[in-house]
Amino acid sequence: MAGIRNRLSSLDLVPDDAQDEIVWAIGELNQRKRTQADILFELNDRLGTKGVDPISSSAFNRKAVKLRAVQIRLDEARHIFTGIADRFTPEKVDDNSIVLGEFIKMLVFELTQADASERTPKMAMELARAFHDTVKGQAMSAARRSKLESEFKEKAGAALATVAKKAGLSAERVEELRGEFLNLADKPK
Repeated sequence: MAGIRNRLSSLDLVPDDAQDEIVWAIGELNQRKRTQADILFELNDRLGTKGVDPISSSAFNRKAVKLRAVQIRLDEARHIFTGIADRFTPEKVDDNSIVLGEFIKMLVFELTQADASERTPKMAMELARAFHDTVKGQAMSAARRSKLESEFKEKAGAALATVAKKAGLSAERVEELRGEFLNLADKPK
């Protein structure tokens, strides 16, 4: 199991009464205005005033790298959703399902590309189930859209037939209107 530490780091061993200093340091890292070494130096000074052993630079670096990786992923997700946010409207429910489904499929793919030694059979099964459910949801969305379109055309055709009858329109004119407005040419009245 490469990459998995069995031993607690000096950062993990900080007592509960000094955790607020760790939170402060994480906040400073997230602001990205100071160097990591500067933040670590001040963190160790703050911990020293509370009688806590200093944090090692390697433990702090591992934490900083993990936090930065998470921050990058969150920024990427934010940019992706900012770019497609205008597409998420009630009128475009099916489009939303497609976009969300593709995003989930991409996420499943990325997770399968992670280090295989860190995955358990249960995790693989959950990924497969997520992928299957996403594809199934997209199929249901397409079926729903087809059903709604069919119902709309049926109701619109009936309404057009009623209006045409009251207005005394010829059969040819009704077919023209069906084709122009509803794309229902050659449908029964």
